[in-house]
Amino acid sequence: MSKPYLHTVLSPKLLDIYDVKDAVVVIIDVFRATSTIATALYNGATRVIPVDAVDKCIEIGKKTGGITAGERDGKIIPGLAHGNSPAEYPREFIEGKTLVLTTTNGTKLLHMALNKGAAEVITGSFPNLSAVCDYLISCNKHVLLGCSAWKDRFNLEDTLFAGAVINRIQEHFTIHCDSSLMAADMYHLHKDHMYEFIRKTTHWHRLSAFGLEKDLEYCATPDLAPVLPIYRNGDLVCG
Repeated sequence: MSKPYLHTVLSPKLLDIYDVKDAVVVIIDVFRATSTIATALYNGATRVIPVDAVDKCIEIGKKTGGITAGERDGKIIPGLAHGNSPAEYPREFIEGKTLVLTTTNGTKLLHMALNKGAAEVITGSFPNLSAVCDYLISCNKHVLLGCSAWKDRFNLEDTLFAGAVINRIQEHFTIHCDSSLMAADMYHLHKDHMYEFIRKTTHWHRLSAFGLEKDLEYCATPDLAPVLPIYRNGDLVCG
């Protein structure tokens, strides 16, 4: 029996050239949307509602009584209550609550994948690396690792995470994909000095200017929030 395929999509701009209909799409936005989603759910949020527009975020927040959150260019959006930092969602704050989240890159890619008819959508980041890998192996379906990038431009941290996933699960998949090979090689080269390497990224420089270094180190640390956020009926919930 042939193995399912795995592809890595390096930017939302490239999603249109891939067939997602029979695939599990992993939305990757390491700095920081998918790290925050995993953290909120791990700390007891009942659900995270990902939305792609600020006015929709405010509207759904009012309807659900949820906590509205989102940033554009690293700053909390006026009209929303909270930002996109995992540190903002400890258990004592988020447990039992709904988080309504809009971000610059990750929520946009999630909705693009849904609109293209993805068979299933989950979210991944280093804090839930093992949960993502275990799930992808158990599914035995085609996989697209979708990097949210930065305003459609390639970024290193999302690609590093894709490489970390491939490093763990590659024997279960057919991989004839140069972007996947590049991601896996890049992760293998830098896995033993990740903190040092991610400090070179443009997104690190962009967000560290707001004093977010501890946030970013958290987002690059495996398995601190070991849950599987899976998209079901408009919500991301623990799978």
